[in-house]
Amino acid sequence: MRFVVVTGMSGGGKRTALKMLEDAGFYCVDNLPVSLVEKFVELLSTPNSEITKAALGLDIRSNQKFGEVERILDQLKNSGYNFEILFMDANDRVLIKRYKESRRLHPLETSGGRIEEGVQEEREILANLKKKADYVIDTSNLLTRELKEELDRIFVKNEEYNSLMINIVSFGFKYGMPSDCDLVFDVRFLPNPFYIDELKHQTGNDKGVQDYVMSFPEAHEFMDKLTDLIEFLIPNYIKEGKYQLVIGIGCTGGRHRSVTLANALYDRMKDQGDYGLKISHRDVQN
Repeated sequence: MRFVVVTGMSGGGKRTALKMLEDAGFYCVDNLPVSLVEKFVELLSTPNSEITKAALGLDIRSNQKFGEVERILDQLKNSGYNFEILFMDANDRVLIKRYKESRRLHPLETSGGRIEEGVQEEREILANLKKKADYVIDTSNLLTRELKEELDRIFVKNEEYNSLMINIVSFGFKYGMPSDCDLVFDVRFLPNPFYIDELKHQTGNDKGVQDYVMSFPEAHEFMDKLTDLIEFLIPNYIKEGKYQLVIGIGCTGGRHRSVTLANALYDRMKDQGDYGLKISHRDVQN
């Protein structure tokens, strides 16, 4: 039997993940009292059980001490029960935004308190459980479709899990830098196709602009140095437990140079197997 414990930060996507696992054939139970977890696992593990895949949602909503959750999970592990832990997460800014938009109170938010305080307290409580997780999925920049693809890859197709998700984002400085970028690279040192009449209304997704931008030796030298830097950083980020890396590449308007070089970086990285990879062009339509 495959048994998955789904937990994580409130607002991180645990309920959505459980629904997707249910659609994938998992028998799902959400927010079971901690005192019943051990009995639940024992029932699932009986030889005549018809259930071959199960997922159990546990979170802070139940007002249960997570120290007790960890103790029971450790006890189950020591008793020979096999299970995996899926931890759903998102950065603090996104979690706060989701709670404000839903107008719901955070489970740890005190009367008259701030959402930020509840999020920080919850993150401290769950820190140890997150370290023990087999899979950590950061939904800060994931579309629902992308989350489903990731869960299917892990729990349906049984493909290798990539702990680090890298997002390459092109943007225009005139519209402001993306607030969630970990690394930002300014490519305004390259000649701007905007001033070439036949290229002005094209983008870095068009061959004409790509050929123009990449015709300069500086573009290739930049790509070589950038690729070398990223290849150095990735294993160190993974070693330190980083799960989400956002690389921003910016030019003036976010339509020509940044899009071209973001695409070029994606092409260089897409065949590597140590991380997940996605690309977006924030300002290409502006």
